Amino acid sequence: MQIRDRMEVLIEEMLNGQIMLNEALTEFEKLYIQKAMEKYGEHLSKTADALGIHRNTLSKRVSNYQTVTQTPKRLISRRSR
Repeated sequence: MQIRDRMEVLIEEMLNGQIMLNEALTEFEKLYIQKAMEKYGEHLSKTADALGIHRNTLSKRVSNYQTVTQTPKRLISRRSR
């Protein structure tokens, strides 16, 4: 199965699950960057080159994803004190 065919199946599933476009794009970008970072051993410059973006752009996006992921944990730990 070609990549376009696989994407069409996935998109159909997402539409049936009522996933909004913004959420789908954000998750796709986050996962794409995560997989690229793993492939290039967490090396920002190599990963940015492979993705075709500037290293600073990649750094900012990675930082934003980490902040979004960590925020609930910090809020929970502060509330439990």
